Amino acid sequence: MGPAAEPLTPRAARVAAARRLVRRSFRGKERRFLAEGPQAVREAAAHRTDGESTLVELFVTLEAAERHADVVEAARAAGARIHLAVPEAVADISQTVTPQGLVGVCRFLDRPVEEIIAARPKLVAVLAHVRDPGNAGTVLRCADAAGAEAVILTDASVDLYNPKAVRASVGSLFHLPVAVGVPVAQAVRGLAAAGVRVLAADGGGDRDLDAELDADAMGGPTAWIFGNEAWGLPEETRALADAVVRVPLHGRAESLNLATAAAVCLYASARAQRAPGGCRAGDSR
Repeated sequence: MGPAAEPLTPRAARVAAARRLVRRSFRGKERRFLAEGPQAVREAAAHRTDGESTLVELFVTLEAAERHADVVEAARAAGARIHLAVPEAVADISQTVTPQGLVGVCRFLDRPVEEIIAARPKLVAVLAHVRDPGNAGTVLRCADAAGAEAVILTDASVDLYNPKAVRASVGSLFHLPVAVGVPVAQAVRGLAAAGVRVLAADGGGDRDLDAELDADAMGGPTAWIFGNEAWGLPEETRALADAVVRVPLHGRAESLNLATAAAVCLYASARAQRAPGGCRAGDSR
């Protein structure tokens, strides 16, 4: 993008090509997805996929380029093509109610599940039958904040690269390895073989999270399976786990939503793992 560059309009071929990535079929064909906003673009610019910058292109309005000059410079340093565009063009790509003026086109960054398991992770979130993209992105963000090493999305879950999921992750998508399209039984078998205890989070679980913590049963490597927002986990998935654990409800609420329950479970594991005798004892992060 030079000083004399004419801003792209919604009719520009590059804008049309980026806009198609809103659809899953085009994302899969091109192995590209959209990341919107300064935080996501900054993280994408710093991330590398198989030795190449994950950020491929950046569409930015003049106002956003001036306000987020550091982000634009980071994108340029990463080798991304920078396109100045009119606000209508950027809004057309992002398709959000309040566009932030920056949309990046990124390479797919998921990793083979075998690679993730071979790294012997200590904390993993497994999303099984999660259909809401906002929930998927929020759980990924929670996993990142709790210090998890990986997130696995099963073949029955939403597309990781759905724009709503990417936005909800608020950049965490670029922070930890993610595998997609994995049969839940394959994920559980692999994790168990790597010495990871697999827990299914379910409101009807026969074990209580507080009791598990009190019994010092949470300090080892752990994977949490989180299920569908409306109907939880099917019996065949529950049966794969070492235990089915419920979050205790001490008040009058009927239940917790998926992202809240995931945050509680992941942070319970994070704390137990850092306690004396836990697998991360001495880790101050």
